[in-house]
Formats: sequence, structure tokens, C-alpha cells
Amino acid sequence: MNQANLREEIGSRKTFAIISHPDAGKTTLTEKLLLFGGAIHEAGSVKARKAERYATSDWMELERQRGISITSSALQFKYQGYVINILDTPGHQDFSEDTYRTLTAADSAVMLIDAAKGIEAQTKKLFHVCRQRGIPIFTFVNKFDREAKDPLDLMDEVEKVLGIESYAMNWPIGMGQDFKGIYDRQTGMVERFATGSGKKSSQPPVSGDINDPLVREGIGEDLLKQLHDEIDLLDLAGNTFSQERVDRGEVTPVFFGSALNNFGVPNFLHSFLKLAPAPQPRSTNQGILAPETETFSGYIFKIQANMNAQHRDRIAFIRICSGRYERGMNVIHTRSHRRLRLAQPQQLFAQERTILDEAYAGDIIGVHDSGLLRIGDVLTEKDGLQFEAMPFFSPENFARINIANALKRKQFIKGIQELQEEGAIHVFRDLHVGVEAPIIGVVGQLQFEVLEYRLREEYGVKVNIQHLPYEIVRWIDKNEKTVKLLSESSMSTVVLDKDENYAVLLLDDWKAKWLSERYEIEFYTQPQELTVN
Repeated sequence: MNQANLREEIGSRKTFAIISHPDAGKTTLTEKLLLFGGAIHEAGSVKARKAERYATSDWMELERQRGISITSSALQFKYQGYVINILDTPGHQDFSEDTYRTLTAADSAVMLIDAAKGIEAQTKKLFHVCRQRGIPIFTFVNKFDREAKDPLDLMDEVEKVLGIESYAMNWPIGMGQDFKGIYDRQTGMVERFATGSGKKSSQPPVSGDINDPLVREGIGEDLLKQLHDEIDLLDLAGNTFSQERVDRGEVTPVFFGSALNNFGVPNFLHSFLKLAPAPQPRSTNQGILAPETETFSGYIFKIQANMNAQHRDRIAFIRICSGRYERGMNVIHTRSHRRLRLAQPQQLFAQERTILDEAYAGDIIGVHDSGLLRIGDVLTEKDGLQFEAMPFFSPENFARINIANALKRKQFIKGIQELQEEGAIHVFRDLHVGVEAPIIGVVGQLQFEVLEYRLREEYGVKVNIQHLPYEIVRWIDKNEKTVKLLSESSMSTVVLDKDENYAVLLLDDWKAKWLSERYEIEFYTQPQELTVN
């Protein structure tokens, strides 16, 4: 393939993650983007009724039962000449580790805000991760068909709480029961909202020019006056639009709508595709890597076991960072320096799979993993390449896991190992206890429920979870005196991590500080090989 064609293919890619606080409507928005993009013909609600479909992007049964996204889904579809890769991430803070890693694979982010609640805690955390990475952020204010905060107050909240300038691309006309639609500031068109405009139909509501008498009559004089006053205020005192500042993550374009009622989503999608960046260059140990570099390279940001319950498979998700993938190509696994053949990479669409013949920088592909691959591993045609290190999250909740039935030992060990390799849990081995009763560390308590569920449903193993009082883990040097002292202390338990590094579980930060100062012990917040790399 010549360079011009390669640039054209890569330039058509839009790869973004959707971030929000739980229950802001993130998975619903994902579904509606797929609906309007023509990728699906019927959208499912996350909290589905018996007669409705479940959300396409939620593939795990527990997600459907709980009505939340637990894993990150990678979904790809084509629309109006673009190849769109959506990374739908968990909103619940207990799964932020998976979300943070997924954000490294995105070139931009869509921040979803509940119009009634405004900026919430998890949204704020995820926003700052995007800000640190310097990626463009687009804001969709959802649920405006319900009672909501004043839109000017919401814009002000975005600026004051998140510290980013906002620019309204469209503007709501009324709210709740008086919600009449949205006004597009670029075109002067009004998209009218009709009650019950259909959760399943992709037919857009009636639109018209703001000066159309029928449109004006439907809105009413009071709301028309309010709209003109607010638009005048935005034009006079609001921020000015700048594509360059959007690209740098300094200004967020803001859109209003209702994902559940299909409203405002087409308006958002069309504008987003024009404004969002194509795949961006990446920092490496060999300098800045341009996506149009002919040499193929990518890294693994997620591993998921048992996506297909019938085959018990493991899929490693790869973000392609440069060049072109061709079916059957050979690449180097830089951590082991081994050559691998990417025989059947797949395009993923929830549980649906399509074998790919080619893919380009910006795309997300899945490859079968026999157990060699880890999160953060680099696959490339030239050995020695390394990307920036994946974020490391130290667990804050700990529990000892025991098998209920000793005859299931083999399945238990396999399940724990595979879930650990996904990055879903941290596994520690007590120096005095065997592998049948490991200590599991997680970021959030809800992960223990997911662990128990997946061991039971995917591996046929029932377990007992004994919660431990420890709140932090710190790594230590392999020093016989230090290990003996901490092993004998009532404040701590010495363990080995998956790579046989010594670590210690501690009750809290105060105890850690006291032990460190009293016995001159140096504690590390993560394994030393991660720090060095």
C-alpha cells in the first residue's frame, strides 16, 4: 500500500472512549450512536424489560442483571466514510482501573453528564485522566427531557469544577415537560422534540429553521424569547470556538439532548465526526511515533477471558498505533522477543466477531491469547519498541479466597490466574499458605462480587470470601531481617505478588509510616520493575 492510501485509511479512523459517572446514560448513548450509525437496527435499554433487548455493548450476564457496565467493550462500525471505534467503559469507580487503561487507547473522549446532577465524582476523576493525556473532550449533557439544572449553570459548572472552557454547539429549548427541542448554533436549525419520539426508531424528529412560522408556533413565544436571550448572552459573553484549542483539550464542545429518546444524538454524531481527531502520534522510547509510519505496532490495553462461553477463549485487545495490519502477519512480542503470527485477529462487536483481513492505526483488534500476553505488552515488526507505561493501580480492598469444594482446585487455580492476567484482580500469596487460599486485592469492593460470580459461572467454582482489615499494600526489598520483622508484626502480613516480589499488606497509611520510621524500612507504592521501566 502506498503512503497516500495509508494516510487516507488512518485519517478516516475516529477512536474514542465514553466516560461518565454511573447511571448518566453512557451505555444508552453508545447504543444510540450504533443505532444512528446503522450498526444495529434496534437499541436495547441497559435496565431492559422482558420485551426489550439488552444493551449490545454489555456481553456479561452479570452486567445485564445489575444494569451497569463492568467491562470495557470495543465496538467498531462504519458511517459516512468514517471507521468509528467506540470504547464503552465502566462508569462505576470500583472498575476505574479497567477504565483508566482503556483511556490510553482513545484519541478523544466523550464526557456524558446527567443534566439533573451535573458534574459527579467519577466524571471528575476520569476527566482529569483525559486532561493529563491531553486528549480532546466532547461533552454531551443527557436527560434534558427531564427536570434539569439551568443549562447556563451547567456550562458554568463544567468550567469551574473541571477547569476547562466550554462552548455550546447547540442549546436546549426548555426542559422536562416543557422541553421543545434544541437549537443548532452553527446552522440556525431547530430540532423539535416530540414526547415519546421512540426508543427504538432511528427516524429523526421534525426539524426546521428558527424563522419558520410552524417551528416558532410549536415552541411558543415565552420559550422563543428565552432562547434568543440565552443565545445573545452566549454570543456576547461566551467562549469563542477554536478547533486548535479543542484539539489541545483546552475547550470542550457541549451538546444537549436525551440519549434514551434518541434526541440530539444525530446532531452530536455529525458534529463529533467533523471535530474529533484522527489517530494521534505516540510517545515511545525511540521518540514520537507517527500513525502513518509504515511499520506495524500496537500494544495490549485489555485482556478478557471467556467472552465466548462455549469456547472458553481469551482475547487480548490491541490498539494499533502505527502502520497496517495484514491477516497472518508476523510480529515481535517485545517482552519475550518471540515472533508471533497474528493469524485470526478479530473485529469485536460485543459477542459478535468478524475475522479481519486488514486494520490500520487507530483500530482496536482482538487476538486469541494462549497465556503469553499481558496488559501493556507491545507487538511490532521491529524489536525494542516500548510505549509509555500503563497506569498502575494499587489495590485498597483485600480478602482471602477459599475453595468451597477441594475437588475444584485445578479450575480454581486456572480461574484466579486468568482473571489476574486480565488485570481485574491482584493476586498475592501468603508466605505460610498454599495457592488454594490466595489473598486477592482489588480497587473496589464490587470487584469481589464480580470475582465470585465469574468463578462460579465461568469456571464452575464456588468460593468463600474472607475480607481482611488491610487498606494498603506496599512493596519491599528482599531483605531477610525486614521480612521476618514484618511477618511477626500484628500490623502487617507479608506476601508475594504474581512476579514473586515481596510485598506487605498494612492496616493503613499511619501504620505504614510508623513502621517505616521505627524500623527504617523503605516501602514502595508499586513493584520496582514497574518503577524502573
